[in-house]
Amino acid sequence: MTAAPAELPPDLPGLDPAWSRLVSAVDADGTKRCWHVLDRGPAEPRLTLLCVHGNPTWSYLWRRLIAKAPDDVRVVAPDQLGMGWSERPAAARTLAQRVEDLSGLTDALEITGPVVTVGHDWGGAISLGWAQRHRSQLRGVVLTNTAVHLPAGSAAPPLIRLARLPGVRQVVCVRTPIFVRAATALSRPALPAETRDAYASPYSSAARRRAVGDFVGDIPLSPGHHTRSAVDDVAEGTRRLDVPALLLWGPRDPVFGERFLRDLQDRLPHAQLHRYAGASHLLPEDAPGYADAVVRWLAGLDAPAGPAAAAVHAVHAAPRPALWARLDERADDEAAAVVEVGRRRVSWRMLAARVEEIARGLAAAGVRPGQRVALLVPPSADLTAAVYAVWRAGAVVVVADQGLGLRGMGRALRGARLDAVIGTAQGLAAARAMRLPGLRFAAGAPAPALARALGAEAHLADLARRGRAAAGHLPTPSPDDECAVVFTSGATGPAKGVRYRHRQVQAQLDLLRSTYELRDDDRIVAAFAPFAIYGPALGIGSAVPDMDVTAPGTLTATALADAVAAVDATVVFASPAALRSLLATAHALSTVQRTALGRVRLLMSAGAPVPVPLLRSLREVMPAAEAHTPYGMTEVLPVTDISLEQVEAAGDGEGVCVGWPLPEVEVAVSPLSPAGAADGPLTTDPHRTGEVCVQAEHVMDGYDALWVTQQASARDPGWHRTGDVGHLDEAGRLWIEGRLQHVLVTAGAVLTPVGTERRVEVLPQVQAAAVVGVGPAGTAQVVVVVVPAGDPVRRWSSPVAPPDLAVAVRAAAGVDVAAVLRRRALPVDVRHASKVDRTALAGWAAGVLAGSGG
Repeated sequence: MTAAPAELPPDLPGLDPAWSRLVSAVDADGTKRCWHVLDRGPAEPRLTLLCVHGNPTWSYLWRRLIAKAPDDVRVVAPDQLGMGWSERPAAARTLAQRVEDLSGLTDALEITGPVVTVGHDWGGAISLGWAQRHRSQLRGVVLTNTAVHLPAGSAAPPLIRLARLPGVRQVVCVRTPIFVRAATALSRPALPAETRDAYASPYSSAARRRAVGDFVGDIPLSPGHHTRSAVDDVAEGTRRLDVPALLLWGPRDPVFGERFLRDLQDRLPHAQLHRYAGASHLLPEDAPGYADAVVRWLAGLDAPAGPAAAAVHAVHAAPRPALWARLDERADDEAAAVVEVGRRRVSWRMLAARVEEIARGLAAAGVRPGQRVALLVPPSADLTAAVYAVWRAGAVVVVADQGLGLRGMGRALRGARLDAVIGTAQGLAAARAMRLPGLRFAAGAPAPALARALGAEAHLADLARRGRAAAGHLPTPSPDDECAVVFTSGATGPAKGVRYRHRQVQAQLDLLRSTYELRDDDRIVAAFAPFAIYGPALGIGSAVPDMDVTAPGTLTATALADAVAAVDATVVFASPAALRSLLATAHALSTVQRTALGRVRLLMSAGAPVPVPLLRSLREVMPAAEAHTPYGMTEVLPVTDISLEQVEAAGDGEGVCVGWPLPEVEVAVSPLSPAGAADGPLTTDPHRTGEVCVQAEHVMDGYDALWVTQQASARDPGWHRTGDVGHLDEAGRLWIEGRLQHVLVTAGAVLTPVGTERRVEVLPQVQAAAVVGVGPAGTAQVVVVVVPAGDPVRRWSSPVAPPDLAVAVRAAAGVDVAAVLRRRALPVDVRHASKVDRTALAGWAAGVLAGSGG
């Protein structure tokens, strides 16, 4: 019996009428039904994509993928029976019936394989059911925001529970379009009205929405539900799908949250994953680029695997000692390994014992090799001990900057598949607020009642006691085991997780040790936490100055001098912002403190371009220190190095000179096209501006849960694309000219910002400058934003620079400047307080020029 016949859809935005067809096929009950199907591609395709929508969407969901698919790929996207524009049977349909229905349709369409299924929402379970029944035809699976199982101990999604309340389902799903409209209302930013209307167009009456309510009723929320066994069969069968898999996920989904993603990853451990930050439930709408990602993934199904950057070097890598080997070597040494200035001193002997004990305690508490442990502990002896204990237990450390803020940290850490958290009381409270999963361990010694309230299994002292009583050997990670996930600063977009294996970190440490000739009698003071953590692995003592490491500008000269004196430091590492603060407070140094700073032999600064005048001024504070500015990033550090004297010898140029590639590091550029894209073949020719690309043994293993980003960064086999733009000179030195995303494409040229900024910053009336583009690519107008030197508290009537300043800036810039604006300060990243957020600044400048004020 039919409640309504199939129809062709009306003209809708983005939907080509030529794709639509009505197809007759036998359903699960043996009845011939008529389906509406979007079908595009050749009669004899290389591959067929079978795209299955969920509830309450329809095949319109897949229009972008249909449009983007290669010419030799067929895309078939049916409206399920009762949904979209397909026939509406009178009776409700179950999951098992829908799988059978789909099988009948693919038979009618003469789809024989190879097939890649693509599923969203409950279309994921249906597509996987079809895939398991057609394993011989299956080439791969793609899933977006779906589920095949309700994880143990989890509640059903709140929106589904609400829709299932007695009397509610008929009201919100059938009698009114509330459920239909709610699906498209989840998107952020909001979808255009015409797109929302297109999704709702097949569901214009209660009769046409009946299957929407039936679909919700078919979701098994209890063990005795009529669909439970069918869903369980699909869930368990998914574990046996050994074909390539791609998961594309919107992490802001209130329907299928992180627990559903984690369940899918457990069932498809080989799946590639990309999380689209900010995307919600309707991933194909919220992240339109998903279609390009699927096409790229399809292209790789039959292509030979290209070597990763790390793999190119790993073949030739010599065996290296474990990360804690230098710590073990000094296990009987009473010298200071870690000093918390003004609080405590931990010897090498104490640290080695503590690391071993905590590692055994973690293992006894259930932390297993390969599991991920987030560290929410500020730089301290506890943090150092926890890091090495996690490594010693064979687990993986996960670190995100506090400077990302609670929301940014939560977004980053929730996507890292955590198994445990080690944190101070404040850290564990933050973990609860961020809804992080996993075991909890307290650093320090919080009160027992507080520890219980925060869910702590034990604190580090408890773990050490357990470890002393534990027997057996700790695991020895292999060089290819995962070691760390470290998040970028988020200065140029959402923070990205960067994966490292043991061999890559070991290679990095060896390069640092050899480049800077570090010896056992060196000691380091690091105003940047990672370098302090590396002290034990480098075999050198370390101290962290009394400062807020999330705010580099809080470093004072006296705090640095006290830290230097505490370990008799010979090496200092600090960001440019920290060094500026150091100079600003140097007048408060005592004679004893100046003497301590005078013994420093090496000063390193990185994280952003370091002005030469700043380094010169630091000679007054650390006269014996050789100043170096290594260049690198979270993904690979260091890449190049240069001293102050070498910077001065290089002279002026277009950008900032960051020196020569280090031994075993190769640097090339991918030249920019007239459209500003870095699509040229890699070259080392001098003065070819393009994206900087690096090949080295210590390049990261890849981005975590960001398959699309990783593919873009490693599209040249063996090379990492950094996102920075620059050029090599005749001497082989690298000059950085800015970020690829900040390149300006004007009507007459492609411009990079840093060179112009440096020329403007030479002006005595300018403290800092940033160059941004306003307007569309191809006709962008150059705008220079300056922070004027002088009184920072005087009032301005307008953000537009006064004529005398504007004239001076235009004369110095060396390019055509459309406008000169002024601000109190430039927006910068939190980690280093030095990287200018030119994207935000361009938005502000556009608003000012449009008349919205400053």
